[in-house]
Amino acid sequence: MKRLALIRHAKSSWKDPNCADFDRPLTKRGKADAVAAGRWFAERRVQPSLIVASPAKRAIATLKRIVVEMGLPEKKIVRVGRLYEADSRDLLDFVREIDDSHDECMLCGHNPALTDFCNYLAGYTFDNLPTCGVIIIDVMVDTWRDVQHGSGRILSWNRPRKTHRSDVVPADH
Repeated sequence: MKRLALIRHAKSSWKDPNCADFDRPLTKRGKADAVAAGRWFAERRVQPSLIVASPAKRAIATLKRIVVEMGLPEKKIVRVGRLYEADSRDLLDFVREIDDSHDECMLCGHNPALTDFCNYLAGYTFDNLPTCGVIIIDVMVDTWRDVQHGSGRILSWNRPRKTHRSDVVPADH
């Protein structure tokens, strides 16, 4: 079995109309939500051996706050350019390329790709993974290359100010 933690970047600012999408910073709320998400992961003793993120400023800033709260070094974050404008198929391709020495991985990116990928992987329908929403999925495969539709089971998920456990998700998902 493999485990995948998916994180949508925290709330970012649209205040500066001259700021490129790639460079948008987190809002005050986004920063606080990312710290809370990090605590949530720490409480669950999540220990990914691979931590990847879109190189967009908001994704990196989100993940830095999360890993610090988890007691992990920021230098573990790997920026992956193709995650910035990825769709769900791109995320699937990326996950299938993960080295099998990594049993637990964390990925921070963007919507709609993350919501679509979660729905594909777990065979479940989330309407929208909110900013700083996180999902932990147990993937019932021995190798990442075998990931396919429905091979995941949602273990737990969280959104800012609200926590959900797997017992609220139907057992067949």
